[in-house]
Amino acid sequence: MPKNINPESLAAPRGYQNGVLMEPGRLLFVAGQIGWDVEMNITSDSLTEQFRQALTNVLDVVKEAGGGPENIGRLTIYVTDKHEYLRETRSIGEAYRSVFGKTYMAMALVEVAALLHDRAKVEIEATAVIS
Repeated sequence: MPKNINPESLAAPRGYQNGVLMEPGRLLFVAGQIGWDVEMNITSDSLTEQFRQALTNVLDVVKEAGGGPENIGRLTIYVTDKHEYLRETRSIGEAYRSVFGKTYMAMALVEVAALLHDRAKVEIEATAVIS
């Protein structure tokens, strides 16, 4: 089971954890997932909806391995426009909670010039520990 690591020497996290200690179990590395469906069609041009679909895709991989949101220790989120992400923070937070509930893990947000699929605005990779 995860143990949140949030030292008092750091700012209190909001919507993520500074660290998550996962033990015992097997490591699962989830490849970057974008907002597409089983036919590889981008589901929407909305960043928030692509975010929701990418998270759902991540969770589908974790579930297939026998886990759930509570098994995910880390997410890396790649976006093509950090300003769009900041404008949509509230709706992105709602999308996050609709998929993962109130399970928060260590996260990093990285702005990139582009993603492999021309219409993709977000890609999310994860590391999980499955007991």
